Amino acid sequence: MYAVTIVDGALEWREHPDPVPGTGEVLVRVRAAGLNSADRLQLKGFYPAPPGSPADIPGLELAGEVAALGPGAERFSVGERVMAVVGGGAQAELCVVHERHLLAV
Repeated sequence: MYAVTIVDGALEWREHPDPVPGTGEVLVRVRAAGLNSADRLQLKGFYPAPPGSPADIPGLELAGEVAALGPGAERFSVGERVMAVVGGGAQAELCVVHERHLLAV
């Protein structure tokens, strides 16, 4: 997958390995991602990503559709449209989100 990536205080479009959903998680194909002041702060090194979130891929809000389900994920089906607020990593083609953090659109 490709993602907006923080490299030496600048943003680059870079290739990353596709994330894999774990237990209770959903892989979302991102169709829209927010851009806000927290992303600017992260770019400048003042807003570290929380544990478990990618430190180099900004983005706290996303909308898209379910691409795959991890083991035990049951609330959504592949192809359903969803949105979420995440700890980071939304400005990518794919993002893993725990199903309890997703809302149907």
